[in-house]
Amino acid sequence: MKKKILALALSTIIMSGCSSIVSKSDYAVAINSNPGGSTFVITNRAGQKVESGITPSTVTLKSSSGYFKGETYTLVLNKKGFSEKTYTLTSSVDGWYFGNILLGGLIGMLIVDPATGAMYNLPDRVDISLDQDLALKPSDTLNIATIDSLTQEQKELLVKI
Repeated sequence: MKKKILALALSTIIMSGCSSIVSKSDYAVAINSNPGGSTFVITNRAGQKVESGITPSTVTLKSSSGYFKGETYTLVLNKKGFSEKTYTLTSSVDGWYFGNILLGGLIGMLIVDPATGAMYNLPDRVDISLDQDLALKPSDTLNIATIDSLTQEQKELLVKI
């Protein structure tokens, strides 16, 4: 009986991936903006809309987009009176994935964790500050800005001297 239990435990370790056991493939990510109350849309690397809402909010995102392929998301925030802000959210290799060297073996490292997406992780939260739209500020003030901080529409209004 002890040999059967030992064999079952050993086969479980060999047939599973370390990240799949310890980690996960879906992550809750808190989306925050300053100021709050911004609308957001999240698209995946294929350009498909996966989430939308108003900050602050928590969304659940997959860390993988396929076999040995971490997911990359584009987060676009908008709020009246502020310039649109785009943020790229990229998954990274989970540290537990390297536990396969000791526990999961090649099957966990090359098959299980890459197939389940558990070899990647996402951050717990994203904090984004929005910039006030320069075109909407009162005209009786002088604002100094670099050309990099202007939107494309604002750049088109510039007159060369």
